Amino acid sequence: MLDVRVKLGQAVKAGDVLMVIDAADIAKAYAAYVEEISELGLAERNYELTKDLYDAQAMSLKDLEHAENDLNRERAEFKQAKGQLLSLRVPAAELSKPLAQQQITSRFELRSPLTGTVVERNVTPGQIVGPASDTPLFTVANLDRLQVVADVYEQDLSGIRVGAVAPMKVEAYPGIEFPATISVIGDVVDPATRTIKIRASVSNTDRRLKPEMFARVTVPGQTIRPKIVIPKQAILEHSGKQWVMLQDETGRLEERAIKIDSVTDNQVTIREGLTTGERIVLTPSAVDRLEAGDTSAGGA
Repeated sequence: MLDVRVKLGQAVKAGDVLMVIDAADIAKAYAAYVEEISELGLAERNYELTKDLYDAQAMSLKDLEHAENDLNRERAEFKQAKGQLLSLRVPAAELSKPLAQQQITSRFELRSPLTGTVVERNVTPGQIVGPASDTPLFTVANLDRLQVVADVYEQDLSGIRVGAVAPMKVEAYPGIEFPATISVIGDVVDPATRTIKIRASVSNTDRRLKPEMFARVTVPGQTIRPKIVIPKQAILEHSGKQWVMLQDETGRLEERAIKIDSVTDNQVTIREGLTTGERIVLTPSAVDRLEAGDTSAGGA
C-alpha cells in the first residue's frame, strides 16, 4: 500500500479516492493480458490462412479443425486474462483502447462506492494488504438516516404495521422523541425472550444520533407494563408449570402460577402472575420484595 487518503470520521463523496495501493497482481495480470493479445492475433491469422488454403484444397479438413481449435482456445485464454484485470478493478474503458494507448500501472485507487462518512478505518500507510484478510479496509456509511432494531413482545404484534411511526428516545436526549418509521417486521419469534425483531428508519440529518446507541421505541398500540425480574432460584417447577412462593404481611405463604418471558443468567423476567410489591420466598429463611423496572420496548 502506498497512501491512505482519508481519516476516520471524514466525509467523502462517491468516487473519492480512499487509498492508493501498489498492486503487483495488476502488473502481472496485465503482462499476461498483453501476451494473450499477441497469441490471439497469431491464432486468428493462422486460422484465416488455413481456411484459405482449405478452400483452395491445399489443406486438409483436419488441419482446418486444428487451427479452429487453437483459435477457440486462445479466445478463451484472452477472455480469462481480461476478466482477471477487471476483477482487479482495472477500468473496462481503459482496456477498450488500442494497446498502445492503454495506461495501466500497478497503482490501484480504491474509491468510495457512496457518499457518506468514514466510520471505520483498518489500514495505516505502509501496511501490506491482501485478499486473505477478512477485515474490511474501510467502512463508509450514510449517517443521514439510521436503522433501529427493536425487540417487541409477541402479544404486541397485532398493533404493528409497516409504515407506522413509532416514537423513539435515546438516553443522550431524554426529553426528545425521534419519529422512527417501521420498515420491517420479523417473521421469527425468539424462543428465549418471546420477542420479534422489527426494524425502523429514523432521520439523522442533524447527526445527533450515533450508531450503536441504545434506544427505546414505543410501537403503536403497545400496552405499557412494568418489567418484573426475579432471581432464578425463586422459580419452582411441577406439573409442567412454573410457580413461585409468595408471603403476605401476616406471614402466610401462597403458591402462585406464573408465566415467564425470558431467562438471562440468574434472572427471570415475568410476563404474568406477579405484580409490583409482592413478596417472594427465595429460601425458607429469606424473603425478597419485588422491584419493577422501567418498561423496555426495544433496543437499537
